[in-house]
Amino acid sequence: MSHRSPSENREEHRLTLGEVLDGLNADGLVPAVEAERLKRERRYYRGDTHPLAIVAEQKWKSLLPPGKTLTLDALTEWLAGRCGLPYLHIDPLRIDFSSVTEVMSSAYATRFRILATEVKSGEVVVATAEPWLREWEKELARILGKDIRRVLANPSDIERYLVEFYNLARSVKRAAQTGEGASGLTNFEQLVELGKANRQFDANDQHIVHIVDWLWQYAFDQRASDIHMEPRREIGIVRFRIDGVLHQVYQIPIGVMNAMTSRIKILGRMDVVEKRRPQDGRIKTRTSVGQEVELRLSTLPTAFGEKLVMRIFDPEVLVRDFSGLGFSEEDNRRWQQMTTQPNGIVLVTGPTGSGKTTTLYSTLKQLATPEVNVCTIEDPIEMVEPSFNQVQVQPALEMGFAQGVRSFLRQDPDIIMVGEIRDFETADMAIQAALTGHLVLTTLHTNDAPSAITRLLDLGLPNYLLNSTLLGVMAQRLVRTLCPHCKSPAAATPEELDAWDAMVAPWKANRPAMLYHPVGCLECRMTGYLGRIGIYEILLMSPELKKLVAGNADLARLREMTYREGMKPLRISGAVKVAAGVTTMEEVMKVAPPQQVA
Repeated sequence: MSHRSPSENREEHRLTLGEVLDGLNADGLVPAVEAERLKRERRYYRGDTHPLAIVAEQKWKSLLPPGKTLTLDALTEWLAGRCGLPYLHIDPLRIDFSSVTEVMSSAYATRFRILATEVKSGEVVVATAEPWLREWEKELARILGKDIRRVLANPSDIERYLVEFYNLARSVKRAAQTGEGASGLTNFEQLVELGKANRQFDANDQHIVHIVDWLWQYAFDQRASDIHMEPRREIGIVRFRIDGVLHQVYQIPIGVMNAMTSRIKILGRMDVVEKRRPQDGRIKTRTSVGQEVELRLSTLPTAFGEKLVMRIFDPEVLVRDFSGLGFSEEDNRRWQQMTTQPNGIVLVTGPTGSGKTTTLYSTLKQLATPEVNVCTIEDPIEMVEPSFNQVQVQPALEMGFAQGVRSFLRQDPDIIMVGEIRDFETADMAIQAALTGHLVLTTLHTNDAPSAITRLLDLGLPNYLLNSTLLGVMAQRLVRTLCPHCKSPAAATPEELDAWDAMVAPWKANRPAMLYHPVGCLECRMTGYLGRIGIYEILLMSPELKKLVAGNADLARLREMTYREGMKPLRISGAVKVAAGVTTMEEVMKVAPPQQVA
């Protein structure tokens, strides 16, 4: 005998508000008085408003511990359990919109308020918000020749993605119909297909405009920091970087992707015709809620066409305080001690993508009062900030970092930010600027803070000049933070304590009794992590350190002295955040180099 779920034993009908309220009351989630009140007020709601949406508008707290708000997602999950159907949170990143929209027409999907979410060889997963409506199921199974698996999903998500997926699929299809899949002039492997017109796509075609607008808005919604558009032989791949991890989002016909790239290049004031050399550009746009966002564009000619990467800069980052960036009280004190000096050099070090720019911009934003002149030379300008005087490096015009600093010295500056020290000439100009009474902030690529001193000496800077100008060095990394909505505490196991000892060795750090683990929920897109935070090691120049530098001491002795003077290494900074339940040991071990002591 086949198993029948409770949803199969009901008569066909749309879900009613009375059913939902009676069920919530019976399960002890809401007070009977409130449920009866809402029943009486139902006439004030539009007839097509879903009952779960009406209840969610009340913002009731569940009577059952832990007393969370009954959101639309929470109510949908509750209803799924009551009806015996699997609950699905629709994650657009995991849905192939082109294949799911082929399952049924937009009109059919809208009529029954259903949405295909996954297409397999013998099965189609279909999301619905109406557990007692099944008339479409047999019909669809017969037409497709596949089994139908129903899941219950948030009614507002179904409504939203019904429009988005079908509009997007329609735009891609119509854009693709304007020509065939030519992969651009720079394709390394030109494929000649006889009988095809090989027409170019129009970057200003309304369908292309719609796809680009949707891509950006979707990236903003998903908290992406970068958008990658990568041409392959026959298809274009779109990927988002979220919390430092790349996720494949969609596959788009290669010709459509080329048109999208051209559209974005036009908006970024780049040379659309030039596809043989890398280009940079920038675009300022707004999110759906009106917040300004800046996109930095970079193209690269690859074997199959132009690859485009868009880095998304959120101006809100600049107004975050240092505790929001992950500074402890001790870190903040040491950092302020360096950056409030009237002159000298402050270095921020770490690999690409470790948050150096964010730290420098946040610091400069704090220092850039009306009484001071802040000048920056960058390659490229990361974020345009009205309170700074920003200059872009332009090698073609012989305007490099060193030339920029030299020009700044004639511009009556108080604070100078140099994007990066790459060579002796730039390092020498930064030293000269610091010697003549300016505060210089700059970055360097080294593994840890003490290595920055030896790197500058290796570049050829005299140790006496370094001693007279260097105020300190900060090394940093970014780690993913545990989602506060779902992280789970548990007593540390012997294996975890061994891993802790390995992480903090050779330092002594108290073993935590409790450790938090990633779980995964709707807020963090089932990853267990939400956002990133910095871990830091801050080296302050002291008389003892200066003696070692003057004596050309090796890196091991410099490192030993910095530890003796109170500098906590990156892994110890990370360990503090692990013990506080902010992140995990795996995250810290992945980004922070092991401690090395003499």
